[in-house]
Amino acid sequence: MKKRPVTSQQVAALAGVSQSAVSRCFSPNASIAPKTREKVLAAAKQLGYRPNAIARSLITRSSRTIAVVMSQLDNPFYAQMLDHAARHFQQHGYHLLLFMGSDEAPTASVMADILQSQADGILMLAAMLSSSFAEECVGRGIPVVMINRTVAFEGVSQVASDNYNGGYWVGELLAQRGYERIAFIAGLPESSTSSQRRQGFLAALAAHGRHCWAEAQGDYQFASAQAATRTLFAGTPYPDAVFAANDHMAVAVIDTLKAEMGLRVPEDVGVVGFDNMPIAAWPSYQLTTVQQPLQEMVTEAAALLLTQINTGQVAGESKVLPVVPVIRHSTR
Repeated sequence: MKKRPVTSQQVAALAGVSQSAVSRCFSPNASIAPKTREKVLAAAKQLGYRPNAIARSLITRSSRTIAVVMSQLDNPFYAQMLDHAARHFQQHGYHLLLFMGSDEAPTASVMADILQSQADGILMLAAMLSSSFAEECVGRGIPVVMINRTVAFEGVSQVASDNYNGGYWVGELLAQRGYERIAFIAGLPESSTSSQRRQGFLAALAAHGRHCWAEAQGDYQFASAQAATRTLFAGTPYPDAVFAANDHMAVAVIDTLKAEMGLRVPEDVGVVGFDNMPIAAWPSYQLTTVQQPLQEMVTEAAALLLTQINTGQVAGESKVLPVVPVIRHSTR
């Protein structure tokens, strides 16, 4: 016969405290005297008590969960971001529910699942958000914060890095170093990050009397960036420099140039990325790139989300954080 679970009443009786004291002991950020906490924890350990999160959520009307929506896990940049988010929210007594959407936008079924999950807030990690879903969340009083993406809707908070000026720095660097046939490999077609990086990049080239010699679509994917590289280098003359809209694609460019075409980086072709992932510093790549403030972006987004959850007031706020150029040896 299945053993009946230990109740909070039993813990309270053994510890000689009230049931509300037991509840406070296992509630994040609740006030409780240290001696009382010690007695409750000792009694809970002796009885093998585990608090029922579902029952507590019915009482407090808070699930203590954050719905995280992503479209890519193969890109190490977003895996790092997810790791920081999980650790940060866990420190505040929240846990993450992960939902995977498509590159363009999460499907309607995914959005329905998110709403049914009763999550206290939604964190969009480099995933597109439809205006209709944004309106529905705001209408229901569910806070939504986007990281590394922007959307034209006032009710949604957004945290991003300065993609335009990051792209501008890349264009200026390549122009100043004498590159003539400069190519660009874009991210997702509808992505605000790719669009803003491209705009800054083109503006810098124009300011130096240059233009983008060729463009290809990489969709922020390794395999797509490989295919884009093959297209750009199918004939002669080929580009003497490539700006890939993120490091994940830039690494694919370098691998393809070296392994398939026998070209040297940077002697034959200069390559620049965007993100400054750990792999960018590896000896085999030494990638010149633009560093995004990954941890700061997560911290800012979490603060915005938790403030709205705690106050019950859903209001959109946008923050743009500065980027830092990182010069290594993938450019001459």
